[in-house]
Amino acid sequence: MTPNRRPRSAPNDRELRLWKVGRALTLAFAAAVLVAGGVFYFLVVLLDVQEIGATAKLDAKTLFDLVKLSFGVVAGAGALVALVVAYRRQRVDEAGAHREATRLHTERFSQAVDKLGSDSPAVRLGGVHALAGLADDAPDNSLRQTCIDVLCAYLQLPFTPDPGTDPAHQEEHHRYLAFRKVRHTILRLIGDHYRRPKGTHRSWQGCDLDLTGVTIDGDMDFRGATFCGGTVSFSGATFSGSIVSFDDARFSGGTVSFSGATFSGGIVSFDDARFSGGTVSFRHATFSGGDVSFDEAVFSGDVSFGGAMFSGGTVSFGDATFSDGTVSFRSATFSGGTVSFRHAMLSGGEVYFRSATFSGGTVYIDDAMFSGGEVSFRSATFSSGTVYFRNATFSGGTVSFRGATFSGGTVSFRSATFSSGDLSFDGAIGSAPQGLLAAVGTPPPSGVTLPSAWLPSAP
Repeated sequence: MTPNRRPRSAPNDRELRLWKVGRALTLAFAAAVLVAGGVFYFLVVLLDVQEIGATAKLDAKTLFDLVKLSFGVVAGAGALVALVVAYRRQRVDEAGAHREATRLHTERFSQAVDKLGSDSPAVRLGGVHALAGLADDAPDNSLRQTCIDVLCAYLQLPFTPDPGTDPAHQEEHHRYLAFRKVRHTILRLIGDHYRRPKGTHRSWQGCDLDLTGVTIDGDMDFRGATFCGGTVSFSGATFSGSIVSFDDARFSGGTVSFSGATFSGGIVSFDDARFSGGTVSFRHATFSGGDVSFDEAVFSGDVSFGGAMFSGGTVSFGDATFSDGTVSFRSATFSGGTVSFRHAMLSGGEVYFRSATFSGGTVYIDDAMFSGGEVSFRSATFSSGTVYFRNATFSGGTVSFRGATFSGGTVSFRSATFSSGDLSFDGAIGSAPQGLLAAVGTPPPSGVTLPSAWLPSAP
């Protein structure tokens, strides 16, 4: 599923919306009169002047004071006019500076794009760095997003695959490696910019990242990155090396790391991803907001969420398939938000929730099918929140809750089905989960091991 990109805000063209001089001066004078009247009234009240003697004479001193007052009013009016004119000049200068900055940005942008079309890999590499620098120095977010879009579009362009190391194709092989370096540089720059704090210079956090349909055959390092806004989409991408994979991607070797990354907003999609080789790490990642989706992903390699924190937002593994390899949630903490494994297929490999803590939020494992491999909740702690196994089917493989602690919250096996395989609650502490005894039946079938305290007393 391809996530919908958020609507892009209209560009800031900084159009001048200034009043005409006559109108501005009229309003300015009116404001000045009101302020002067207010001050005069305040002084009259303050000095407690109630009336002016009718016999007061207009002597030379009073006349001189009136003249000074008149000149003061004229000078104040002139200063007010100068202030209005200066304001308009400042606004015009600011708009002109922005237009000039935009013009220079456009010229540099055109030159950088021309370099990307060069036949020389070195020139293309220069164009990549030029566009990244333009994105960093862009006068507004719209121009920054345009630079990022061009870099992403470059990765979306088709390219000739590696012809191999055969001597007859040595020149083509070297050319392939040279242009491959250009693509890898773009991937490295993207990762570097996503690690910079949002709002700081050179940070691209919050921008859209559209790599739909790309072929990525190099490393993409998001260690410590923060996804706090925008839409990150790798829909239909193919990952054929040590890379990070999202929609329709393939992890076929190497190590991909999201270790320590923070998912706190926006949309990040791993839908239809193929985790089929190498190692992919989300160790100690924090999922505190936004929408992270692994729907219909296939896990057949090694993926680790060890020590990850699920405290907010939505993380979905709906209809995902766990068919081989190892997926580990060892020591992960589920304390808030929603994590869903609805309709997931666990048919092989190993899925570990060992020592995981379920202390809040909601975890849905509804309608999941456990038909092979090993799923382990050994030493997990269920102390709060809600974990649902409703309508889950246990028809093969091994599911273990050995040493798990059920001390609070809700764990429900209502309407679950146990037909074969091994299900063990040996050493479990606390009360039996809701609906478990009804689901397994009494006495429990072979392969299902429950603590004696959970079994009904013999008559």
